[in-house]
Order: sequence, then C-alpha cells, then structure tokens
Amino acid sequence: MKLPRDLNAADLIGVLCRHFSYTRVHQVGSHVILETEEPLHHRIAIPNHNPIRIGTLSSILNAVSVAKKIDKKEILRRL
Repeated sequence: MKLPRDLNAADLIGVLCRHFSYTRVHQVGSHVILETEEPLHHRIAIPNHNPIRIGTLSSILNAVSVAKKIDKKEILRRL
C-alpha cells in the first residue's frame, strides 16, 4: 500500500487515538506525545507538521505496528 503524501498530524493523531487506543499525553514544542498501555506500554512522538514527511510517517507506522502487533497495512486502511 502506498503512503499518503498529504497527511497532517491532526489526522494521524485522531486515527491513532480513535482506533488504536492511544491517548494524547502532552506536547513538547512541535511534537505531540501519545501513549498506550495495550498490549504493552508504548510512547511515541508525532511531529505536528502539515504534511508529515514520508520517511517520518513510515517510521511512526512501523513503530505502532510493532507495538500493537498488527500489520502496517491495517493502520493505513484507517487513514
């Protein structure tokens, strides 16, 4: 599946919070910190940029897929 090139941080954060049990903890500068406790504790920083760069988005999706033990394509379907 191809990564979206026009995805902004607000949309990504919304999907991660709504569908993958992440909660917004706080913001440090231009980075929003999200965390989850399911299935294990995981914390990730999302740059509050519009749009998010492709390499950064790919790294975020890889980290979430490993933490949630799901396929990266499942996350992409929700975007």
